[in-house]
Amino acid sequence: MPLIHENKFVPDHWQRLADDQPVPADGKIIIPLQRLDEARQVRGNELSSIGIHLANIARIDDVIPFLSSLQLISIAFPAFSDGRGFSLAKRLRRLGFKGTLRAHGPLIADQYPHALACGFDEIEISESHALRHREAHWRAATGSISLGYQRGYVRSGTILDRRAASRRA
Repeated sequence: MPLIHENKFVPDHWQRLADDQPVPADGKIIIPLQRLDEARQVRGNELSSIGIHLANIARIDDVIPFLSSLQLISIAFPAFSDGRGFSLAKRLRRLGFKGTLRAHGPLIADQYPHALACGFDEIEISESHALRHREAHWRAATGSISLGYQRGYVRSGTILDRRAASRRA
């Protein structure tokens, strides 16, 4: 599946395991949170090569104990119109997750600036989706929003901050 990172398509070095696929002894894998205990039995307590995949309705309390150990968290977007994954990403960043946050699903290029502002690092889309939303679209969308009303993780300051500063000047 194509991966958008820093405004371009890049190779994906992570393997997303199917539910029935056994956990390999090495390599970077993405598994559902429910399979984390199984992966730890195979690999020990080293979680740096294990990423977890969360539904956009996941309970954040189930993830908190692992935030400092995980290198990647993938969040499902079942539809581009379902924005619950954005809220989940912001909560994970506010709780101190420093690893890679990946959106997984049919997001469109217009949503890329918002995804970055919510703390996502990359977006994984299907091959068919990439044919309709080419790399140039993602690149063009990056600079389309320079200010917002909400503080984000990419841009500093908001429209309201700028207004307040201009009043003081």
